[in-house]
Formats: sequence, C-alpha cells, structure tokens
Amino acid sequence: MNWIDSHCHLEGFLNKGTLPEILKRSREAGVSHLVAIGTDPEDWKVNHDLATQFPSEIHYTVGLHPNHVDSSWEHHTESLQAFFALEPKPVAVGEIGLDYFRLPKEEPKAAPLKVNQRAAFRYQLALAKELGLPVVVHCRGAFADCVAEIDDSGVEWSKVVFHCFADGPNEMRQLMERGGRGSFTGIVTFGNAENVREAALLQGLEKLMLETDSPYLAPVPFRGKSNEPSFLPYIGEYLAKAFEVEEAALAAITTRNTLDFYCLSSS
Repeated sequence: MNWIDSHCHLEGFLNKGTLPEILKRSREAGVSHLVAIGTDPEDWKVNHDLATQFPSEIHYTVGLHPNHVDSSWEHHTESLQAFFALEPKPVAVGEIGLDYFRLPKEEPKAAPLKVNQRAAFRYQLALAKELGLPVVVHCRGAFADCVAEIDDSGVEWSKVVFHCFADGPNEMRQLMERGGRGSFTGIVTFGNAENVREAALLQGLEKLMLETDSPYLAPVPFRGKSNEPSFLPYIGEYLAKAFEVEEAALAAITTRNTLDFYCLSSS
C-alpha cells in the first residue's frame, strides 16, 4: 500500500538532525509522497531545498501562515512570489488563512490583527488565482470569515482544502456546497472528536485526503507524542473501519485524491 501525507512540517526534524530517520520510517510505512507545507520565510527555502534533494518523494508549498502575519506581512508575501520562478515550483499556496484562536480576547486589541490577517489572506488568494494553484487553508475560530474571503476571491473552490479539518458536519456541508474539501489528521482518531468523524463521513471518499500535520496531532495510539509521516497509516486504518472499506482501497483512493488535488505524478 502507498500513502501520501498531504500536509506535514519537516523543518523541525531537519533542525534536530532527525530528518533522515524520519524519512526512513516514512518509506518503511509505505508513505511514498510528502507535501512539506510552508508557513513563513524560514521554512520556504528549507522545503524548496528538500524538494530539490528528494524530487520524487517531497513536494512543497509556500504561504504565510496567519499566526506569522505581522506588520511586515506585505514584504514577506512579496518575497514569496520568487519561489514560483524556481525549480521545482511550489505545488500550492499555503498554508494561508485566518486564526482568531490565539488573538487577544479584547476585541479592540484583536481587531487590527484580524484586519492584517484578512489582508494577507486576500493577497495570497489573489496570487493563487493568478497562478491557477491549489490553496491550503488554515482556519481556526474564523470559519465564516475564511469562507467569505474565498468566496470573494474568485478562487475555484475545487482548488481549496481546509487542512486539519476540526469542525463539524455543518461547516463541512458549507464546503461541499461550494465544491471545496477538508483533509483529516489524527484528530479523527481522538475519542472526543465525534463531530470531526461525522464531517469526514459526510464528505465521503470522493475528496478524502489524509495528513499528519506532523510534528503535531499524533493519532491514537501515539497521542501526546511527536507526530511524524510514518504515523499516517494509523489514520488511514481508523478511517477505513469508519467507512467500512478495505484499508488498501482507502489508501488508493486518498492517494489518487491527493495526487489530483496537487496535480502530482504518481511516479
């Protein structure tokens, strides 16, 4: 069986010197492709270099994560564009979006930060539209605003994935009505995440994508430990049971869906 980790973060493993063993375990687990996700200028070059070093295994995206949006966001997003003149090119713009969860609780303090986040999100959506690239969305505590910005952007919803989907059926239904999708992490294996499982089942297999979001959100039975791409099959095994399909069938479906979304070759 082959799997694809549609969303992981590799810079931390590289900095700790553990990336070779992480990749070795990933290969041994049958995870044949990794999409290394960009969040800020520091990891954009790292991910490009990894995709250059492992062209058949690692692909990468570039995007300014909402938690990295500050007064310099315009400078950062302008420098982001340079990566699309390189080889290999990024396969998507992301992860970008809105995150109100970590903002100050006092609205007068939060309001200007929300304005910056929405402006940076809008700018990067426009870039994705111009380039015809998929968009990897980070959304936490801001679902309605995320949807509104994407609606207004003119980006094709078929090119949009809400990564680490952690909302429920109502939010999933709104994505489905527009033609978007969610991808699922180890959260779906958590005992207290029934709403996320319901959302996954509602979306169905046609657009299902799996991700570790490593080093975060390790699935059961590794919950609480550092996550890594080799744990992806545990998410697949869990969802295969939930969908009542063979694990190999779910691996094949999610692999095809992810290759199609990112416009990747299976080789």
